[in-house]
Amino acid sequence: MANTSARMLRLLSLLQTHRYWPGSELAERLEVSARTLRRDVDRLRELGYPVDAARGVAGGYQLQAGAAMPPLLLDDEEAVAIAVGLRSAAAGSVAGFEETSVRALAKVIQLLPPRLRRRIDALQAVTAPGVFGGGPVLDAFTLTTCAMACRGEERLRFDYTPRQGETARRHVEPHRLVSLGRRWYLIAWDLDRGDWRSFRLDRLTGPQPTGARFRPRDLPGGDPVRWLRSRMRTIPNRYAVSVVVRTDVATIRGFVGNWGEVEELPEGGCRLRMNIDDLGWPVMVLGVLNAPFTVESPDELREQVRRAGETLLRGAA
Repeated sequence: MANTSARMLRLLSLLQTHRYWPGSELAERLEVSARTLRRDVDRLRELGYPVDAARGVAGGYQLQAGAAMPPLLLDDEEAVAIAVGLRSAAAGSVAGFEETSVRALAKVIQLLPPRLRRRIDALQAVTAPGVFGGGPVLDAFTLTTCAMACRGEERLRFDYTPRQGETARRHVEPHRLVSLGRRWYLIAWDLDRGDWRSFRLDRLTGPQPTGARFRPRDLPGGDPVRWLRSRMRTIPNRYAVSVVVRTDVATIRGFVGNWGEVEELPEGGCRLRMNIDDLGWPVMVLGVLNAPFTVESPDELREQVRRAGETLLRGAA
């Protein structure tokens, strides 16, 4: 990399993603010699970024957490505001920014000093954000730990409780976090089962990075969202919802996002499909869209829509 400033920023970015970088791997990523890498690390130290170094054949570099927040210069109040805002966006308060917010939150939390982490945790513990959607509440530690393990290509252990079955310890190579259907999922290679698996984060507890690195495998198809969608179609949920709504695709997608599939119909209108366990969500969607609709399936949804309409009419009488 010919431009020294650009190379320094790239080095700083890489140091934030991995807890520890072997020197040879870091030099290879930057396309520089080991000597140039050492000089660049010395420049970062001169700028106030504390970089630890381990010497020897297996030597490498690690950016200390808590002493600086590169590349931005933020005061305490700004840092707290950013972290809290990212947590809110990661929970789904800003549609379409969930995954980006988790990646950014992982970087920010990793570099915050302990005193600011405590302030953020205290603030989060006593506030109730009005996030519209009703998805499961997730622990920020679980989100950021899984996100950093994905970025750092570090094996992860955690306890997992499936919908049916007992809690078991899992050992995985994390690949990607995906927000889908008001829930967060971790896509990972399960080392014990020798296959790709998806894990709902609200059923995952005690994630612990093992320190063991791995070479990422190729996910079938390459697209994590498409892979997860195809896998979820094979998992039986309680209700397969299909509703024809007489409005445009953009209106439905703008509200539903990844929580359902929308298909434009030749005769006009759209077909909304959801694979869910709770009919309360599609009832709310249909009410808020305020457009004519026809329930195709299931029969239970027709009955729940009818009861909701009767309740509303009685309240308005």
